[in-house]
Amino acid sequence: MSTKEFEDNRWRSRDQKIVFRHRAAADMISSGSVLDLGCGDGFFLDLLRQKGISGHGLDLSSDGVKKCLDKGIKAEVCDFAHEPLPFGDGAFDYVVMLDVLEHLYYPGKVLAEAVRVSKKFVVISVPNFNALPSRIQVLMGKIPENNRPHKGHVFWFNLNNLMRLLGDAKLSVTDFKTNTFWSSRFVLGSLVKMLSKVLPSIFALSFVVKTEKK
Repeated sequence: MSTKEFEDNRWRSRDQKIVFRHRAAADMISSGSVLDLGCGDGFFLDLLRQKGISGHGLDLSSDGVKKCLDKGIKAEVCDFAHEPLPFGDGAFDYVVMLDVLEHLYYPGKVLAEAVRVSKKFVVISVPNFNALPSRIQVLMGKIPENNRPHKGHVFWFNLNNLMRLLGDAKLSVTDFKTNTFWSSRFVLGSLVKMLSKVLPSIFALSFVVKTEKK
């Protein structure tokens, strides 16, 4: 199965529902134009539209792009893992990639293109492959959820290599949000939320960062 077939099957068979990365990223964008790389079914762009923010989506999946167009969202098919982005320098105020970079063999190459077409900001989310639940699953001889084939992940992120990638792209972090496990549990939830801020490399399930071009 090719990557395109994998992505088409994914968007043909499901629709997104709001989760932490959507809320966190939406809070980081107050105004301006947005390019959503890996827009899928257009869920995040629709969320921004409700805030009065205009956006444009690119995705490898023609099924995902069709869902965007059916919602009245501007979107087009683009294999941005292998092709330059079809926009000029500084074409958008924000470029957004929510849980996209871990699906790419060469995320730095795509990030460089995102920086090129952004006037100022790039917003990124990635799962933390070194989160405590994953470490425990490995010790128990199990394959962690994020490493299983149905996820389509080919690049494994932790906090260190995410920050290294951002540094190489000459991006500085202006906002940083994490989510964690057991967050809804009484008392224990408050503890792990605090730990996810103090030790995000262990206790954060994912990272959402707003970055600015240096």
